[in-house]
Amino acid sequence: MKQFGLCFSSKNIKSTNVGPDVPVIDFVLHKPSAFWRIYGTNSVVQVNKDVMCLAFVGQDQTWEPSIVIGGHQMEENLLIFDLVGRNIGFSSSLKLQQASCSKYDNTILG
Repeated sequence: MKQFGLCFSSKNIKSTNVGPDVPVIDFVLHKPSAFWRIYGTNSVVQVNKDVMCLAFVGQDQTWEPSIVIGGHQMEENLLIFDLVGRNIGFSSSLKLQQASCSKYDNTILG
């Protein structure tokens, strides 16, 4: 798949409650304790029966190295805005709490 840089055989990939059983990806922000964990459901896409691809699209290499965080990574995740503290956070996958954005109960995150 041309738009994805890394694809692999999915023949032996099992499924979990947070998608394909692939390694989690932690985006570390300004310090190690500030990170966003992305599970298989948001990190890979099934492109055909036997192939999955890492679901990130790279930018033109003439720019600083970067990736695009898109709708696929955001599905079933919440952005948490702390206006008083002037912080932004990520919920990680709502599937971990057997929840979804369409059936979200704002009391589950505490």
